[in-house]
Amino acid sequence: MKILAGNGNPELAQAIAHYLDMELTKASVRRFADEEIFVEVHENVRGEDVFVVQPTAAPANDNLMELLICIDALKRASARRITAVVPYFGYARQDRKPGPRTPISAKLVANLITVAGADRVLSVDLHAGQIQGFFDIPVDNLYAAPVMASDIATRLPRDAITVVSPDVGGVVRARALAKRLGNAPLAIVDKRRERAGESEVMNIIGDVRDRYCVLVDDICDSGGTLCNAAAALMEAGARGATAYITHGVLSGGAVARVEGSALTELVVTDSIAAVHSVKTASKIRRITIAPLLAEAMRRTSEESSVSSLFD
Repeated sequence: MKILAGNGNPELAQAIAHYLDMELTKASVRRFADEEIFVEVHENVRGEDVFVVQPTAAPANDNLMELLICIDALKRASARRITAVVPYFGYARQDRKPGPRTPISAKLVANLITVAGADRVLSVDLHAGQIQGFFDIPVDNLYAAPVMASDIATRLPRDAITVVSPDVGGVVRARALAKRLGNAPLAIVDKRRERAGESEVMNIIGDVRDRYCVLVDDICDSGGTLCNAAAALMEAGARGATAYITHGVLSGGAVARVEGSALTELVVTDSIAAVHSVKTASKIRRITIAPLLAEAMRRTSEESSVSSLFD
């Protein structure tokens, strides 16, 4: 078993290797003057089971291309099996045609990874479960819920927690986390616009008064929905509103928006490399999924069950 780290999140790759008591495979990823990416593996990988750790977050196109070239380099070096470990799967939100003459980019990315030579894929909290079906190779979609539940249990009184989905579409994810917290009560933030031209109204389905509300979602991008949901919860009498998000994309002015919001805290995993503003934000905290990924990688290499991680 060998681990190759791309430039997408080298800290996470190093943490995975440390957990497994391994060294990262020696390789160099550099750019030519015209910005073309060049990858060179400096160790023999012939007949090896190789895992390429490379989330495809911003810059999404560069990180995706780097992943594809890493896979190709390993394939041509006669690696026995190549697993693309993509904690954050870029383009996952483009999983359907929103209108005529539009692409399904998530399917295209799946095709590219497969054609490049990957034998299987490991990801975390895919935005849409059907993305697994876009691949013609095995895909293990891991869940960050156990990591989140462990952190929540050490910080909030379990008997006063209500798990909240920031929209109707995230109820299944919220229910899974609530189950791990001793079947905590559920609430839903329902956004609706009664009449055209009127602003959206945030309705809370469920009782949140005097409760510590835990908002859960897979992605926080601009942060607008999350911050508005937190404000609605506090107005409804919640004692606090903490958000647990798997992928902290946090683009544009998201960090400033979170800092000035009613959120008590935003907790994100390290699936995406943190920029300086995220590391220094007073309301944003990161938890690691390195042990989760490492265990899944170990079990994959040993041909044992990955799903039992979540039993």
